[in-house]
Amino acid sequence: MAKQKYYVVWDGHNPGIYKTWEDCKLQIKNYSQAKYKSFHSLATAEEAFNMGFYEFQKLSKLNQLKPKLPREVQLNSICVDAASSGNPGKMEYRGVETQTRKVLFQKGPFEQATNNIGEFLALVHGLAFLQKQQSSRVLYSDSKIAIGWVKQKRCKTKLKLTQSNAEVFELIKRAEIWLKTHSYKTKILKWETKIWGEIPADFGRK
Repeated sequence: MAKQKYYVVWDGHNPGIYKTWEDCKLQIKNYSQAKYKSFHSLATAEEAFNMGFYEFQKLSKLNQLKPKLPREVQLNSICVDAASSGNPGKMEYRGVETQTRKVLFQKGPFEQATNNIGEFLALVHGLAFLQKQQSSRVLYSDSKIAIGWVKQKRCKTKLKLTQSNAEVFELIKRAEIWLKTHSYKTKILKWETKIWGEIPADFGRK
């Protein structure tokens, strides 16, 4: 049995949503530059119709430009990443929704920090963020080092404390205290960059 389709006619004799191809054809026959499309659900058809043809077309193009996530990736998740210009240098980090790439939090830039410190702070920030939301989402990071530091509840950087990076070391101290005083159920998973490509939270500066 064929699945029900819904036909949106944005521009035709009588714009609207039709349940059969025959009804749709009546609205576009002999109509110059008719605009129409079929959908597999009524809800999607209604959303597309209300959006208007040009907005729908623009959104479709944007979605096509987004890299597709590998099948192995858990979509109910967030990703974190850090970027630094120099090592040490200016550093910033952020967390995003894995599927939509919506930025959930972003911090920095901080002076005289390393990428590993940023990855560590991003992970702890992610853990605190998910716990505050009482979320069951998993957390991805592409840094094996930072994941190890979080498990050990200690940022094992060799960077020395200076006047210019005092703010970063204060954040490290707070992150370590959080790890030692909070328990969490969030799963931390390694993002396999070599297989899957760049993590969605990547700053794109490589």
